[in-house]
Amino acid sequence: MIVHTQSLNFNADRKLIIYIQSKMDKLDQYCNSIIKTDVFLKCNNSKSKTNKTVEVKLSVPGNNLVVKKVSATFESAVLMAVNSMQRKLKKYKYKLR
Repeated sequence: MIVHTQSLNFNADRKLIIYIQSKMDKLDQYCNSIIKTDVFLKCNNSKSKTNKTVEVKLSVPGNNLVVKKVSATFESAVLMAVNSMQRKLKKYKYKLR
């Protein structure tokens, strides 16, 4: 699966990009017809602790699935987004049947 990662307002380090790639590769277990995945990382300039935003846009044949999560760290936001995307993929496959 092709994963495009874009970071807004900061430069993402290599460890974070590898972590995102490994988590997104697990989505192939739920749907093997995934075309591409776009991951947008944004660091908001606010005083609150939860200022890291992760948006995942997944392209499957005939549909685009989008999940947006906010957390204190990018790792936890990616993990929450992957869990939500797993549920969406299960619903998508159930509707195809």
